Amino acid sequence: MPETRRAMSAAYKTRKSDAGIYALRMGDALWVGSTPTLASIENRHGFTLRQGSHPNKALQQAWLAAGERFTFETLEHLDPDLSDLARARLLKERLAYWQEELDAPKV
Repeated sequence: MPETRRAMSAAYKTRKSDAGIYALRMGDALWVGSTPTLASIENRHGFTLRQGSHPNKALQQAWLAAGERFTFETLEHLDPDLSDLARARLLKERLAYWQEELDAPKV
């Protein structure tokens, strides 16, 4: 059992980042966001929306108006080999690009 725990811990520490830019669509409304963990952000938004505690009140209202449904779309994946500093900078730059490109507010 301890070997399994050690192996799982080592795998977690050496995993590649899945950072990127995503969009949430609800009816005609669209929001754009960035995250260092694309694999979990959809569930995170879904959970906070279902709880009625999403920090973006406009998004929360749109979710209720859309029949409590949204569409998640990955717009861009970043290179997993970027340093933490480069990843943070590039996420900010690419989020600004996609917000302007899609004329969409930030999540």
